[in-house]
Amino acid sequence: MMRQPVWRQERDGREWTTGGSRGAAVAACEPWVMERKVQEGDLSAVADVRRELRRLLSRWAAPAHTDIADVALLLISELVTNALVHTTGGAVVTATVTDRLRVEVRDCAATRPEPRAPTGDGTSGRGLFLVRTLADAWGVRAHGLGKGVWFELGGPA
Repeated sequence: MMRQPVWRQERDGREWTTGGSRGAAVAACEPWVMERKVQEGDLSAVADVRRELRRLLSRWAAPAHTDIADVALLLISELVTNALVHTTGGAVVTATVTDRLRVEVRDCAATRPEPRAPTGDGTSGRGLFLVRTLADAWGVRAHGLGKGVWFELGGPA
Protein backbone atom coordinates (compact mmCIF):
# COMPACT_ATOMS: atom_id res chain seq x y z
CA MET A 1 0.00 0.00 0.00
CA MET A 2 1.37 3.43 -0.94
CA ARG A 3 1.59 6.17 1.63
CA GLN A 4 -0.49 9.21 0.79
CA PRO A 5 1.29 12.58 0.68
CA VAL A 6 0.57 14.71 3.72
CA TRP A 7 0.70 18.51 3.70
CA ARG A 8 1.87 20.02 6.95
CA GLN A 9 2.40 23.56 8.06
CA GLU A 10 4.25 24.65 11.17
CA ARG A 11 3.40 27.74 13.25
CA ASP A 12 6.45 29.49 11.75
CA GLY A 13 4.94 29.11 8.27
CA ARG A 14 7.13 26.29 6.98
CA GLU A 15 5.25 23.92 4.68
CA TRP A 16 6.22 20.55 3.29
CA THR A 17 4.81 17.38 1.79
CA THR A 18 5.89 13.93 2.96
CA GLY A 19 5.45 10.45 1.56
CA GLY A 20 3.33 9.37 -1.36
CA SER A 21 3.99 9.43 -5.03
CA ARG A 22 2.68 11.30 -8.03
CA GLY A 23 1.93 8.02 -9.82
CA ALA A 24 -1.46 6.69 -10.82
CA ALA A 25 -1.73 4.60 -7.64
CA VAL A 26 -2.22 7.74 -5.52
CA ALA A 27 -5.82 8.83 -5.00
CA ALA A 28 -6.90 11.91 -6.93
CA CYS A 29 -7.60 13.78 -3.69
CA GLU A 30 -4.49 13.80 -1.52
CA PRO A 31 -4.99 14.72 2.14
CA TRP A 32 -3.84 17.89 3.86
CA VAL A 33 -3.18 17.61 7.57
CA MET A 34 -3.01 20.16 10.36
CA GLU A 35 -1.72 19.01 13.74
CA ARG A 36 -1.40 21.30 16.73
CA LYS A 37 -0.51 20.70 20.37
CA VAL A 38 -2.41 22.85 22.83
CA GLN A 39 -1.02 23.40 26.32
CA GLU A 40 -3.11 22.68 29.40
CA GLY A 41 -5.35 25.61 30.34
CA ASP A 42 -4.32 27.76 27.34
CA LEU A 43 -7.76 28.96 26.28
CA SER A 44 -6.18 31.61 24.03
CA ALA A 45 -5.03 28.71 21.85
CA VAL A 46 -8.64 28.11 20.77
CA ALA A 47 -8.48 31.16 18.48
CA ASP A 48 -5.08 30.01 17.14
CA VAL A 49 -6.46 26.56 16.31
CA ARG A 50 -9.47 28.14 14.57
CA ARG A 51 -7.15 30.38 12.53
CA GLU A 52 -4.99 27.40 11.49
CA LEU A 53 -8.05 25.37 10.49
CA ARG A 54 -9.42 28.31 8.49
CA ARG A 55 -6.10 28.49 6.64
CA LEU A 56 -6.12 24.75 5.94
CA LEU A 57 -9.71 24.88 4.69
CA SER A 58 -8.94 27.82 2.39
CA ARG A 59 -6.93 25.34 0.29
CA TRP A 60 -10.01 23.09 -0.06
CA ALA A 61 -12.06 24.46 -2.99
CA ALA A 62 -13.02 27.44 -0.84
CA PRO A 63 -16.28 28.76 -2.36
CA ALA A 64 -17.92 25.33 -2.50
CA HIS A 65 -17.22 24.64 1.17
CA THR A 66 -18.01 27.95 2.88
CA ASP A 67 -20.84 26.49 4.99
CA ILE A 68 -18.71 23.49 5.97
CA ALA A 69 -15.86 25.79 6.98
CA ASP A 70 -18.15 27.89 9.20
CA VAL A 71 -19.49 24.78 10.96
CA ALA A 72 -15.99 23.29 11.27
CA LEU A 73 -14.67 26.45 12.95
CA LEU A 74 -17.52 26.39 15.47
CA LEU A 75 -17.13 22.69 16.23
CA ILE A 76 -13.35 22.75 16.59
CA SER A 77 -13.72 25.66 19.02
CA GLU A 78 -16.14 23.64 21.12
CA LEU A 79 -14.03 20.48 21.20
CA VAL A 80 -10.76 22.26 22.00
CA THR A 81 -12.46 24.29 24.73
CA ASN A 82 -13.98 21.11 26.20
CA ALA A 83 -10.57 19.41 26.26
CA LEU A 84 -8.93 22.38 27.96
CA VAL A 85 -11.69 23.01 30.51
CA HIS A 86 -12.64 19.43 31.43
CA THR A 87 -9.27 17.61 31.30
CA THR A 88 -5.64 18.06 32.29
CA GLY A 89 -2.51 17.65 30.23
CA GLY A 90 -3.45 19.71 27.18
CA ALA A 91 -4.63 18.31 23.87
CA VAL A 92 -3.55 17.44 20.34
CA VAL A 93 -5.76 18.70 17.51
CA THR A 94 -5.62 17.03 14.11
CA ALA A 95 -7.60 18.06 11.03
CA THR A 96 -7.40 16.03 7.84
CA VAL A 97 -8.90 17.21 4.56
CA THR A 98 -9.47 14.79 1.70
CA ASP A 99 -12.84 14.75 -0.03
CA ARG A 100 -14.23 15.46 3.46
CA LEU A 101 -12.98 17.02 6.68
CA ARG A 102 -12.13 14.99 9.78
CA VAL A 103 -11.14 16.74 13.01
CA GLU A 104 -10.01 14.96 16.16
CA VAL A 105 -9.11 16.43 19.55
CA ARG A 106 -7.13 14.00 21.73
CA ASP A 107 -6.61 14.50 25.46
CA CYS A 108 -5.23 12.51 28.39
CA ALA A 109 -8.54 11.82 30.16
CA ALA A 110 -9.97 8.34 29.70
CA THR A 111 -13.47 9.44 30.77
CA ARG A 112 -15.88 9.52 27.84
CA PRO A 113 -17.72 12.82 27.44
CA GLU A 114 -21.48 12.60 27.60
CA PRO A 115 -23.69 15.02 25.65
CA ARG A 116 -26.03 16.93 27.93
CA ALA A 117 -28.55 19.69 27.61
CA PRO A 118 -27.14 23.22 27.60
CA THR A 119 -27.46 25.17 30.85
CA GLY A 120 -29.84 28.10 31.09
CA ASP A 121 -27.02 30.64 30.98
CA GLY A 122 -25.58 29.00 27.83
CA THR A 123 -22.07 28.60 29.25
CA SER A 124 -22.04 24.84 29.60
CA GLY A 125 -23.40 21.76 27.89
CA ARG A 126 -23.55 23.02 24.33
CA GLY A 127 -20.24 21.65 22.92
CA LEU A 128 -21.16 18.03 22.27
CA PHE A 129 -24.77 19.03 21.61
CA LEU A 130 -23.54 21.18 18.70
CA VAL A 131 -21.17 18.48 17.47
CA ARG A 132 -23.94 15.87 17.57
CA THR A 133 -26.36 18.21 15.80
CA LEU A 134 -24.13 19.74 13.11
CA ALA A 135 -21.55 17.08 12.22
CA ASP A 136 -22.20 14.47 9.54
CA ALA A 137 -20.54 11.92 11.84
CA TRP A 138 -18.88 12.10 15.24
CA GLY A 139 -17.63 9.87 17.99
CA VAL A 140 -15.19 9.13 20.77
CA ARG A 141 -12.34 6.66 20.50
CA ALA A 142 -10.02 5.44 23.22
CA HIS A 143 -6.29 5.76 22.68
CA GLY A 144 -3.22 4.91 24.77
CA LEU A 145 -3.57 7.40 27.60
CA GLY A 146 -6.94 8.98 27.00
CA LYS A 147 -9.46 9.56 24.27
CA GLY A 148 -10.06 11.36 21.02
CA VAL A 149 -13.31 13.14 20.22
CA TRP A 150 -13.79 13.51 16.47
CA PHE A 151 -16.21 14.81 13.88
CA GLU A 152 -16.52 14.68 10.12
CA LEU A 153 -18.14 17.10 7.72
CA GLY A 154 -19.22 16.38 4.15
CA GLY A 155 -17.35 17.03 0.99
CA PRO A 156 -18.03 17.89 -2.59
CA ALA A 157 -21.53 17.09 -3.69
